[in-house]
Parts: sequence; C-alpha cells; structure tokens
Amino acid sequence: MLRVLTSPRMLAFHALLLVVVPSFIALGLWQYERAQAKAAVVELQETNLAGDPVPLDELTAVGEEVTRQDRWRQVTVTGTYDSDRELLVRNRGGSGGVGMHVLTPLVTEDGTAVLVNRGWVRQPPTAAGQPEVPPPAEGRVTVTGRLQISETPENTGIRPRDGLPEGQIMIIDVAAIAEELPYDLYGGYVELVEEAPEPAAAPEPVEVAEVNTGMNFSYAVQWWAFTAIAIGGWVFLVRREVQEAETGDTPPAPENSDTTPSPTPGA
Repeated sequence: MLRVLTSPRMLAFHALLLVVVPSFIALGLWQYERAQAKAAVVELQETNLAGDPVPLDELTAVGEEVTRQDRWRQVTVTGTYDSDRELLVRNRGGSGGVGMHVLTPLVTEDGTAVLVNRGWVRQPPTAAGQPEVPPPAEGRVTVTGRLQISETPENTGIRPRDGLPEGQIMIIDVAAIAEELPYDLYGGYVELVEEAPEPAAAPEPVEVAEVNTGMNFSYAVQWWAFTAIAIGGWVFLVRREVQEAETGDTPPAPENSDTTPSPTPGA
C-alpha cells in the first residue's frame, strides 16, 4: 500500500489536494465573513431607519465626515434651497431605469448649507442634454431625510470623469463640491423623504438601497461543497489504487496454443 500511495502519480494528487482544500476553505470563509458584514449593515440600516428624526447638527457639522454608524439616520434641517447651484448626479437608478439624481444645496439661517438629494429624474434625450427637473420649493423649507456618507470611488465603485456637461457629476463627493460653493457644507448629504411646504412637483423619491446578503452565503456553501467533493474524489482514487494493487488488476496472459497448422482432413 505504501508503494502505491507514494507513486509519482499519487504524490501529485496528494500535493494537489493540499493546495486545493485549504484554498477552497479560505474562499468559503471569506464569502461567509462578507455575508456577515453585510448582515450587520442591514441590521444597522433597519435600526437607523426606524429611529425618530433628530436635528442635522446633532450628527454632523461643517467639514466633518458622517460616521458609518449614523448612516440612514433620519434628520431634519430648515433652510432655503439654492437652485442656482443645483447639480445632477449621473447614472442613478429609478422607476424608469437609468436617470439622474437632483442634488440641491439647502442654505440654513447661519449661512452654512447641506446637500439635499431631492430625488430621481429621467435621463435626457442626449448625453450632452439636460433633463427636465421640477424646481424646489421657494422660501424657508423644513426637510426630513436620511443622512448619507460622502461618496468616493472606493465606496461606490464609480470613477469620476472629465468632459461632463456643466452642472453634472458622477459621485456626491461633498468635499469636492464644497470647494466650488461660496458657503461651508455640512459633512454628508441628506436623501429627501419629506419637506414642508411641499413643491407643486418634485423628482421621484430615492428608494432605500437594499443590501443583499444571500449571494455571499451561497458562494460560501459552494466553496465548502467543492472542498467536500475534492476530499471525496481523493478518497475514491486512493481506494481504487489500493484495490487494484491488491488484486493485481492486470490483463491475464494468453494461454499457450499450438500454432502448427492442423493437417487438412483427407490430406
């Protein structure tokens, strides 16, 4: 048996198993940890969305970053929309497919402002065109919405690019936007849920982004199933090699026969 198990062919299979099995187990654990992390995000999202609204300045301030623990918290803020400095965020999904989000600064009484994502509008007919955007409410407005962290290429997977039409951006990078405004911005931005008074028309409200954990759990199970298959295949191969060695599974030698031609009857 030892001779069979240490043959060059079997040693190659042993080495392959020692590489494949730990790799499959590690990949399964990685997917499982990702699923656990996403489950924690879902729990945080549900908890924060269920909370009562609090004033914006309790969770963020000018020039500060919104913590991930405060993402999706409901906040309220009062101010006046600066529609002249409104921005359009490209490639955002809505009920009609790919469109744009309308991002409007809301200037508070002390002269600072917060970016408010007022909602989704349809894509313009051409890439260089401008969509039809309902104007914001005039005068003092009290906004209630979900607090969000500033967007970056790392947390969105979206890369900014040059050559966009004026007033259009790819991501809501609060620090970069603040450099172009004449007032200071609060950290993060607010996804509009409701406002008072309401405008005559408004963009489509932004839906809460759902976090899917199912695929990562499924991938983890698949990698571990591959581990079991690899081990099972190795056991089957070892048993077959050993059985063949024990039974001497080689073709039987042909029996000796007289090759001299038999005399022809009647010759």
